[in-house]
Amino acid sequence: MIVVGLDLSLTSTGIARINTTSLTPATVTRITSKAPPTERGPKGKPLPPTLQQRTNRLTTLRDQIVQVSNDADLFVIETPAYSSKTGSTHDRSGLWWLVIEKLDYCGRYDVAEVTTGGRMKYATGKGNASKDAVLAAVVRRYADVDVTGNDEADALILAAMGARHLGAPIDDLPKTHLAAMDAVRWPN
Repeated sequence: MIVVGLDLSLTSTGIARINTTSLTPATVTRITSKAPPTERGPKGKPLPPTLQQRTNRLTTLRDQIVQVSNDADLFVIETPAYSSKTGSTHDRSGLWWLVIEKLDYCGRYDVAEVTTGGRMKYATGKGNASKDAVLAAVVRRYADVDVTGNDEADALILAAMGARHLGAPIDDLPKTHLAAMDAVRWPN
């Protein structure tokens, strides 16, 4: 079975794949994107991207993400960070829903969503760990996977949770970490 963890981002989406029957069970990758070029207004100030530019960026990202992972049996995706104070919140939510819609429309994919706190708890035992603490835990625990950044680390944690749900864990964790599994609404 193939499990895919998705840590969606407008600039750097982390994707982790776990093949529960492979000798090399886990791989990670990133899909990057840059904001559309800005034009200058009448007074020389930069104008925001047009709706068409934003839509094209989101649908292109969605298609790349789903294409890389289209053979998965289970997707595990992080819920949107509603409290995030960084820019482009509306577009990030749009990407999340476009990916969910594409997976749901295809009809053959099971999708589970994990909260940010649940991902952190599975990785570190604490639901409020920093991104760097999660990255450090991932690099230590999954030393055979070439994780180069936070996006990949987050995606790997999500995929590891999915593999555990399917009965093929790739890690050995204490109960404090495993409590994160109980908060996920897993598909049948």
